[in-house]
This record gives sequence, C-alpha cells and structure tokens, in this order.
Amino acid sequence: MSSVNAASTDQLYQTLGLSRELEEKKDNELGMEDFLELMVTELTHQDPTKPMDNSELASQISQFAAVSGIDELNNSFSSFSDTMISDQALQAANLVGRDVLVPVNTGNLEAGGSIKGVVGVTEPASDVTVRISDASGELIKEIQLGTQPKGEVSFTWDGLDESGEAVAPGQYQIEAQAKVDGESVTPYTLIEARVGSVSIGGAGQGLTVNLAGLGPVSFSSVAEIR
Repeated sequence: MSSVNAASTDQLYQTLGLSRELEEKKDNELGMEDFLELMVTELTHQDPTKPMDNSELASQISQFAAVSGIDELNNSFSSFSDTMISDQALQAANLVGRDVLVPVNTGNLEAGGSIKGVVGVTEPASDVTVRISDASGELIKEIQLGTQPKGEVSFTWDGLDESGEAVAPGQYQIEAQAKVDGESVTPYTLIEARVGSVSIGGAGQGLTVNLAGLGPVSFSSVAEIR
C-alpha cells in the first residue's frame, strides 16, 4: 500500500466525521480503496453552495497517484533485483569445480602442482616478465615472455625455483613487468584458480565465489571461465 501525503488527507478529516478505523489508518497508511472512500464521502457531504474546487480535487488525486506510482516502481525494482540475484546464483553455482581467471596478484601452489595465469599489455611491449615471490617478498622465479603484441599472453609456473628445486606449497606473489618504448610498465595479471563454493550475500552485497587457497572474490570480478 502507498501512503497518501498528510497534507492531501488532512482536509478530508477536518471536513468529515470519520470512523475510528479510518482515523487509525491515517496514522499508518492509506490505500487506494480508503482514498476513494474518503473522496466520495467528501463529495457527498460538501456544501452545494461551496463545492470543492476542481484544481484542489485534481491536486489531491495527482499527489496520491504520484506516491502510489513511486511505491509500485520501488516494488518492481525490488522484484527485478531479487530475480537478478537468483539468476546469478544459478550461474555461479555452475562454476563450482571450474577454473576461473580473476584479477589478483596471488597464486596458490599445491604440492606437485603449478600456477597458471595471464599477463595483459594494453600496447605492444618488450621484456615481458613474470616475477614469482614468496610471502616475505624474496624472488623465487622469473619467467621471460619476451616481446608481446597488444593483448594477453598465458604463462605457467611449474613450482620450481631458479635452481630447479621444488618449492613448498602455499601462496606466492605474482607480478608482471614490461617495457613500452623503453619505459617500464606494469601489465595487469589474471590468476587461474578453482571455485570451491559460492556464497550469496545480503542485500546489496551480491555473490561471492570462494577460490581454493585464495579465499573469496566478487562474482562480478571473474574475468574468464575455463
């Protein structure tokens, strides 16, 4: 139900002797049927020598219509939002067990596994390099990708350090570097991770995908599904 503007209805209550039920509704909210009942009652009891001004009547009706329309519009948007969240939840649920690319700078290395990702440059670049560091910031491995055209190039780190020794499982920092016209630039990186589960947040929070070894990220930030 939509609430009628108090200024629009006070005149009705001042003019008419109303029932207790309608008086109580005034303090809460007035629906379409109540409004029409009041309007008919007012017209019935008006002074024939001083009828209600047409502009005043039109003003009351338009105010009620405007408030009612806004309320219906809000309800429509709320319903639409709920539908969108439900559709996103179904889509996200299908991601469980799939690999996705997300814009993070951390990769999770499992025992005997590898870390995969993508480096993106917005224009042709040379000396494109992926640097892998441990939690303390110590450089573990550099992967040389050479000269690359504008776009994205994939990389894979096999979990070995510069001496060919396998490193311990865990999280590692991934950073890309490159040069454009002799100037150092920082390309963006997308890291591959597996979706373990999906969480539906509260109002306005959207959906979250929980990545194995990396934790939660927003569903909207997923760049690619593999």
